Amino acid sequence: MFDVGFGEAAVLAVLALLIFGPERLPKMAAQAGRALRQLRQMANNAQNDLKAGLGPEFRDMDVADLNPRRFVRKHLWEDEDDPSSRPEEATVASGGLDYGERPPFDREAT
Repeated sequence: MFDVGFGEAAVLAVLALLIFGPERLPKMAAQAGRALRQLRQMANNAQNDLKAGLGPEFRDMDVADLNPRRFVRKHLWEDEDDPSSRPEEATVASGGLDYGERPPFDREAT
């Protein structure tokens, strides 16, 4: 989730020690841990309430599936065996259109 290396973590620890002091730092760390635990519990409760409110047919739904990119990827391209049939990959695989070549046109579609 966070891309923090050892050097950055050490700098953050020294800054926290300087800002809060050695006597208040353990209390602040414990408070931050409790707040994080409560936040996770609230998120899990909200997710469970949402699943319960939607009914049994949505029992296996993942809230992350509501992200538009993931939704499209899952429902449009999940069962495809041939990745070259995807629109953006098919154009690249076939070489696209030559200069001056007109794209295909379907009179019944318009």
